[in-house]
Amino acid sequence: MPQILFPQLNDAGDGGEVSEVLVEVGEDIVVGDPVISVEMEKAMVEVESPHDGKVAKVHVTEGDTVQIGQLLIELE
Repeated sequence: MPQILFPQLNDAGDGGEVSEVLVEVGEDIVVGDPVISVEMEKAMVEVESPHDGKVAKVHVTEGDTVQIGQLLIELE
């Protein structure tokens, strides 16, 4: 089952706060689709999917703090 993990996005820090979850369980996504929006120290960034698939489970919600390597979403 493919997984989407929180990537290293810049040199400013190793995590941030989820400001918005952009996908829902059952939704089909493709490589490059934004899946979550994260507020980091000095920027708002979108995490893109590195895989094609159907969203099976979302492991984060708005307001959660995420760190590099943390599981965000599982795909079918």
